[in-house]
Amino acid sequence: MDWDKLRIFHAVAAAGSLTHAGDMLHLSQSAVSRQVRALEEALNTVLFHRHARGLILTEQGELLFDATRSMNKRIEAATARIRDSEEEVFGELRVTTTIGFGSLWLAPRLPKLYEKYPDLNIDLMLEERVLDLPMREADVAVRMKEPSQADLIRKKLMSIRMRLYATPEYIAEHGEPLTIEDISQHRLICQNPRAAQVSAGMTLVQQLLTQDIRSTLTVNNYFGVLQSVLSGLGIGVLPDYIIEDFPSVRRVIPDLESSEVPVFLAFPEELRQSKRIAAFRDFVQEEIFAHRQTRKALEVGRADKV
Repeated sequence: MDWDKLRIFHAVAAAGSLTHAGDMLHLSQSAVSRQVRALEEALNTVLFHRHARGLILTEQGELLFDATRSMNKRIEAATARIRDSEEEVFGELRVTTTIGFGSLWLAPRLPKLYEKYPDLNIDLMLEERVLDLPMREADVAVRMKEPSQADLIRKKLMSIRMRLYATPEYIAEHGEPLTIEDISQHRLICQNPRAAQVSAGMTLVQQLLTQDIRSTLTVNNYFGVLQSVLSGLGIGVLPDYIIEDFPSVRRVIPDLESSEVPVFLAFPEELRQSKRIAAFRDFVQEEIFAHRQTRKALEVGRADKV
């Protein structure tokens, strides 16, 4: 099968328009149309339904588009591996992680990575949806559970727990809860139980909500929970890694916490030799080690004050 025709078909299917595909490929609309028509004739099938507003894939077109999309991902992976044969770390690195971890822990530390590798271009994708790494939706992921796919290289980075936090100003005004029953007299700020989150955090929130709490504020990510806590709105359920960068926030009810949540770094087997992946992995591991040391020091200092 003619690879050039497949390339043009893929561009048309992705754009939904002969004109837009031609612009991307630097070809005229008529040239693109001829190639698509020739491919349809070679396959003896219709690949697009044509109408005034653009093109829609037929069932046969969808099958071929799935194949060309997979081919395109493989070509991108091969290109990345070829580029990574160079000694220097450069180019695009697509990193996916949760909104909370990405915005509260990872993003504030990225200046150190850019300082070391100024030619690196990071595409940071923050969402709760688990992206498909083997299909190259991202290059590397930091996930709050062990990845289930067999063709991924994974490394456990650390474990975190969900705990209760409030500002000293809030505690001074509203009093400090000492038991889980005391939570009913405070406003609880947490992720919405219906929002995507790790099961350990959801279990702790559900346990707290059984206390007939008078007022709640639910947010769909931990960044929003933290900002609400810092604004003095109430007591928030937050991951324990926040205390390093927000030392003014105090933990309340110290004996109440979630079960451990493992944090894994994962990337496709085919990117094992990627220097960009290696640079990011080493950077995260170094920051995790520094984070642990800082957290221990903070916890010891707070214990001494008590």
